[in-house]
Formats: sequence, C-alpha cells, structure tokens
Amino acid sequence: QVQLVESGGGLEQAGGSLTLSCAASGLTFSRYVMGWFRQAPGKRREFVAVISRIGINTWFAASVKGRFTMSRDNAKNTVALQMNSLKPEDTAVYYCAAAPMGPLAVTADVDDYDYWGQGTQVTVSS
Repeated sequence: QVQLVESGGGLEQAGGSLTLSCAASGLTFSRYVMGWFRQAPGKRREFVAVISRIGINTWFAASVKGRFTMSRDNAKNTVALQMNSLKPEDTAVYYCAAAPMGPLAVTADVDDYDYWGQGTQVTVSS
C-alpha cells in the first residue's frame, strides 16, 4: 500500500519560512517523480514544484520561483519543499504526489500523478 505523508505545515507570518516534508512508503521511491501541489479554498488544485527521480531537474510555478526550493533524499524516501519569503497568497493545503516517469522527466500535470498525500495546511498571515 502506497502512502505519502506530508508534515511541516502551520501558521507563519508573511516574509517567514516553512519547510514541508513528505515521507513515502510502499513504492520504489527512486522510480517516481515527486511533485508538490496546493489548493486554496474555492480554487482548483495547482502545481507548485516538481523534482525528477534523482533530483537533477526541478521546475517551479512562476508564482513561487525564486522563493521555494525542492529536494529529495532517495535513501530516506523523503522529499522536502523549502518555502521562503512566504506571502498570504501561499495559504493553501499542500499535497505531495508521485508520478511514474522517466529518469529526467518532470511534469506539472496533475493527471500524471498516481499517488497523493492527505495534505498539510499552510496559513500565511499578513
């Protein structure tokens, strides 16, 4: 049974930082592209960031580029999203997801992802 478990969300002031983590189990982690998505109330789920299978390639949404970084540790089956210079518009539930793709691939398409975590709430106050 595949499980993705996010942690690290919470309440932060604008300009602050948070680090989200996602722990994976039940899958061959290094064979999966890992992505972060978010969903604010009343809005569609949107792409945030993605990292390729061994971490060579990353891709960020324009709204977070330069503020967020992403990393993975294939030995520990974990992926992290470092969020800096947080803005109130970053408030959302953040989800990690796994997509079975080629070694250098990255994707922002939600339909490419087979497995999803339960989400962690991030709230940024102004």
